[in-house]
Amino acid sequence: MLVGDALGVPYEFRAARDIPVRSEIEFEPPVGFRRAHKAVPPGTWSDDGAQALCLLSSLLETGSLDPGDFAGKLRSWICDAEFTPDGRVFDRGIQTRNAFDRLFRGVPPDRSGPAGEMDNGNGSLMRVLPLALWHRGPDEQLYADARSQSLCTHGHLRSQLCCAFYCLWARELLSGADDGWLAAGEKMRGCAQEDELALKEIEFILREAHRSTVRGSGYVLDALWTARVALQESSYEQVVRAAIAFGNDTDTTACIAGGLAGVRGGIDAIPERWKEGLRGRDVYEPLLTGLLRYHQAKG
Repeated sequence: MLVGDALGVPYEFRAARDIPVRSEIEFEPPVGFRRAHKAVPPGTWSDDGAQALCLLSSLLETGSLDPGDFAGKLRSWICDAEFTPDGRVFDRGIQTRNAFDRLFRGVPPDRSGPAGEMDNGNGSLMRVLPLALWHRGPDEQLYADARSQSLCTHGHLRSQLCCAFYCLWARELLSGADDGWLAAGEKMRGCAQEDELALKEIEFILREAHRSTVRGSGYVLDALWTARVALQESSYEQVVRAAIAFGNDTDTTACIAGGLAGVRGGIDAIPERWKEGLRGRDVYEPLLTGLLRYHQAKG
């Protein structure tokens, strides 16, 4: 997830036609490419990775999804630049900024996320993977927790359900599925079987017609389907490059797709040059070690 995020950072805000050919997509873009975030060293993750590490840290420390503690971790990131490689926050979505303003004014984290139809950015989807990697409860609880973690920044039902579906999809891949999309959809419907409004929204989210309109935008549904299309590639390297090739919100789409490609292929599927080039080892490695120890302790 962090590798995909960092790989996409230099290409952000560029139209698909302006992205280099896939074979040239690296942490360091080809000579002559007008990179985004010019002052950010290659191999640096963005707000996507930082918020995901906030979530993982909270889960490991509290042993549960604690919205108040998670919101506190997010505050530490935005105010003190924790969970970053350089002690610097260089990228924040507009909706996330608005949600933080509400949080800082004392709005509870289950109500701080804007919840209008136009408030469906991908900011809660990009960070949710650690929940699926940590979670050991039933699908229904994972579904509920994924929705809950979205609320502090993205309160609309669509954002919540995209996060829940992504976690169930990741769980299918963790169990060894080659694809997992259809199975995750059936589990999602089962989790929402007594919620007519959620079921209607789920059918909209999973509508196959979305496949033909993906464009790598910051819209949560487009981000989910961009990952769906990118995951049709066979290798980790091909998946994240395919996500970036859509242009626009490249760090986030590569983060979302890369996380699932890493789950599917394992750590060895990630090219060594990208693992070595990823910065911030002192930040992420203790959390990954903590996650492994948590699962070892649980047997």
